[in-house]
Amino acid sequence: MNTLGRIFRLTSFGESHGGAIGGIIDGCPAGLKVDIEFIQSELDRRKPGQSHITTQRNEDDKVEFLSGIFQGQTMGTPIGFIIRNKDHHSDDYDTLKDVYRPSHADYTYDQKYGARDHRGGGRSSARETIARVVAGAIAKQLLAGLGIKINAWVSSVGEISLNKAYQNIDLSLTESNIVRCPDPETALRMIARIEEAGRNHDTVGGVVSGVITGVPSGWGEPVFNKLHADLGHAMLGINAVKGFEYGSGFAGTELSGSEHNDIFIKTGDHVSTLTNHSGGIQGGISNGQDIYWRVAFKPIATLLKEQKTIDKNENETTINPSGRHDPCVLPRAVPIVEAMAALVLADHYLLNRLSKL
Repeated sequence: MNTLGRIFRLTSFGESHGGAIGGIIDGCPAGLKVDIEFIQSELDRRKPGQSHITTQRNEDDKVEFLSGIFQGQTMGTPIGFIIRNKDHHSDDYDTLKDVYRPSHADYTYDQKYGARDHRGGGRSSARETIARVVAGAIAKQLLAGLGIKINAWVSSVGEISLNKAYQNIDLSLTESNIVRCPDPETALRMIARIEEAGRNHDTVGGVVSGVITGVPSGWGEPVFNKLHADLGHAMLGINAVKGFEYGSGFAGTELSGSEHNDIFIKTGDHVSTLTNHSGGIQGGISNGQDIYWRVAFKPIATLLKEQKTIDKNENETTINPSGRHDPCVLPRAVPIVEAMAALVLADHYLLNRLSKL
């Protein structure tokens, strides 16, 4: 339940206000040169306090590797790591010990386990995603050696959308602004929308889009571990995610079959398709075309305003939480989405290699 993957596997541990968040990566091939600075740069993209539209929790999120890496390369043994929690204000949550916050995991954790860590949501906190970003950064380096690149960006915040196909976007601009939208004009409108939500002690959701280039044909399993199913499983495991679609997605239902079919063509020795409504995956297996997707994030549930709820004795009450929270999760979710895609692809790369032995 705390592990993702079958060959390239990540097991994460830790709570938002515990001593540390950490993980164990198993199945990573030996001999991979590891760029620690790149891993830290990925964590810096996810960490709190990076701009005025994110939570002001002050964590440097420095990763400490405990095993599995020696003299700058992987050893094929389990890679253990931790990121220590340093700026957790647990007292901010004392008033929430016996009440259930609307749309949080408070009530469901109590129902499942009979106990919960009320400090920042405990294990259900998005702070757990730090472990995914570390593992995803290592997976990215494995995939980069195969010519595979993963890019994600914020494509909508609330009602404000970047309505352009990824082929018509300069993705190199994604990191040029604090909302991580590669269109400067749209980014300014998104930032203003997030600022508005913050001023009103409210939150706003949106969509993170992504594309993977360089995946060869033949990756994926034919039935229960289809490549797109594993991508969806990974994305839907991210906090606040409400939906996942790839290729033409729901919009494809408005096309006829003759419009939607991707016609195969041959250019020299290369097989391609005239269109890519399939999103690079057919029958659960990659076909060599770009894999593109969209992930929907709800407005996060923590509001710094009074709300009605019930307590653990099922009595009606109200809450008015304090603390430091994101008015919009989208900017910090971009590296998490990329990391989850990388973990799935690294696993399928190794599965595909195994199937050919």
